[in-house]
Amino acid sequence: MSSTKERRAIRHLRIAEWWAGAWRWVVMAFGAVVVVYLLLDRGAQGGAVLAVVLAALVVAASLTGSKPLAIALFAVPGLMIPQRIGIGGGDLSVSDAALAAAFGTALLLGQRPYSVPLRRLLMLNLVYQFATLLTVLANPYLANTIEWVHAWMLVSGALIVGWALGAAGYARLALSLIVFTACILAGITLIQALSQYAVGNLGPAAPAWPIPMHKNFVGTVCAFAAVVAYLNPDWVGWTKGWSRLAFWLCVAAVVASQSRQALIGLMAAVMIAVIRRSTSRRSRILILLLLVPAAWLIISMVAEQVQSQNEHNSVFQRLDWFREVYLFWREAPLFGHGLRYWYQPGSLGYQPPQGELEVLASAGIVGLLAFAVMWIGILLVLWHIDPRFGTLAVAAVLSRLVQAQFDLFWVAAQVSIPFVIAGICLGAMDREQRRDEAEALGPPGRALSGPVSRGGR
Repeated sequence: MSSTKERRAIRHLRIAEWWAGAWRWVVMAFGAVVVVYLLLDRGAQGGAVLAVVLAALVVAASLTGSKPLAIALFAVPGLMIPQRIGIGGGDLSVSDAALAAAFGTALLLGQRPYSVPLRRLLMLNLVYQFATLLTVLANPYLANTIEWVHAWMLVSGALIVGWALGAAGYARLALSLIVFTACILAGITLIQALSQYAVGNLGPAAPAWPIPMHKNFVGTVCAFAAVVAYLNPDWVGWTKGWSRLAFWLCVAAVVASQSRQALIGLMAAVMIAVIRRSTSRRSRILILLLLVPAAWLIISMVAEQVQSQNEHNSVFQRLDWFREVYLFWREAPLFGHGLRYWYQPGSLGYQPPQGELEVLASAGIVGLLAFAVMWIGILLVLWHIDPRFGTLAVAAVLSRLVQAQFDLFWVAAQVSIPFVIAGICLGAMDREQRRDEAEALGPPGRALSGPVSRGGR
């Protein structure tokens, strides 16, 4: 190693150590200020949840000196909590707060440089961000600007967080946290479902305690976890027994939630897994056991609602919303009405329940074209990387895109989680490539002769 590289490595190490200490003390100081604020009874929404979040941050910050990405790891379960927290007049979800904390840590302490696939994904997201910047300029109101930054964080921020965890060697732990948290939510959902069925209520089930959740939220979150558990990549190394238990538990929760978009997204992800990797006859039978009942359940629920002719059920209500959003978009066809326009006076007071329609009304034709470029490009990039890592990444991301054809798209955790998973896959792949290159070089000053063993791969 040259003297210049040595000095650069020492400088980088010193900066990382300095930042680890500074970050820890800043977070601990912030926690102390907020605790005092709460003790003085100055008002905070979701005070109990906020206290847990702050406690986790303080503990993670105290570990940052020895584990630089401790905050990012502690934030992973928080990504799956939609509960709103606030201080004074503020309003923020736990998922957004966890993502912001993890992003700050990943950006400053994560592995550099980024791999080529990750840089391509970030550039594709910048295409969409540039298009929606025109919308922000055409519709100057605060919520528009805030959502522009928020949308970037949900995609690029989540990718960077996942990348940092995977590249640092925490891929297995991070994915385990996602699946384990989803299994807890799935267990609570199933208990809620059994309590409803006991009194004759066969409707959708979702956690009501300790944190109320919507059926579509818990359904999509459990679907993401089911995808991870089903694929169980070899570089994660879970036992078959644990992965199967987690898979079926999450699938049962998705079915109990009766979230149609979650079921369809899960079906799409499983089909991608079949296409991308060789499967045994037993695995194909397992897939049919999943796909056929899921398809029957979706068709029967929709057919029942259509036959009822109830204009207030979800099918007919969505048709009315589609017509209203289309007419509303025609008033600003080029750049749309702005991100989060439904919070503005005089506009439609609801978020369009379909991904492309939402982008069309919010960002116009320009935004929709950029949205299509971003998603097609992301799927192509993930499709062409090593299937050992790319299959999980493309399945998780495609699952979200499919879900968004039947419900809201820009919803915090439901966007960030699949991109965190994709980032973990890219980071883990880069870490393995760097390890293999180091093994190929051999001990310093001597190159290995002959091919390098890859453990039977």
